[in-house]
Amino acid sequence: MRLGIISDTHMPHMAKHLPDGLLRDMENVDYILHAGDWNSIEVYERLSQLAPTDGVAGNTDGMEIVERFGYQKVLEFESKRIGIVHGHGMRGTTEDNARGAFRSEEVDCIVFGHSHIPLIKTVDGILLLNPGSPTDKRRQPLYSYAILDIAEQLQARHVFFDSKI
Repeated sequence: MRLGIISDTHMPHMAKHLPDGLLRDMENVDYILHAGDWNSIEVYERLSQLAPTDGVAGNTDGMEIVERFGYQKVLEFESKRIGIVHGHGMRGTTEDNARGAFRSEEVDCIVFGHSHIPLIKTVDGILLLNPGSPTDKRRQPLYSYAILDIAEQLQARHVFFDSKI
């Protein structure tokens, strides 16, 4: 099973459309997860035309998105439990906030966003995955999203690109 992992689209403020390359890749995934700061339900509507889509709300999302998705959840794919949260909070780093959100849950992977900093690493047997942003790279050199392949093992990789067109 292949998941497309996206976060921090901030649309339409940071982009009027999702990047073409991202849309092409999302046509080839089984499921799409968005880790918050969609800013517009139209992002969900566009992604769900390509593959089943779910996610969570981020700190800049309005009530429509908060009510639809909530702030955190655990989804199961191929017997792997994926926790998803935006990662914002009052204390600590984004990574610490994301890990803390699932302190009392058994998860194989935590998907989060908020910092716009791409990250793939394993801590205490849990894969931590921040896809970065496909539309708002901030101080990062490139825009990004991630692909998560689920089989016996979880395998994640980033897709980096230099133009959000």
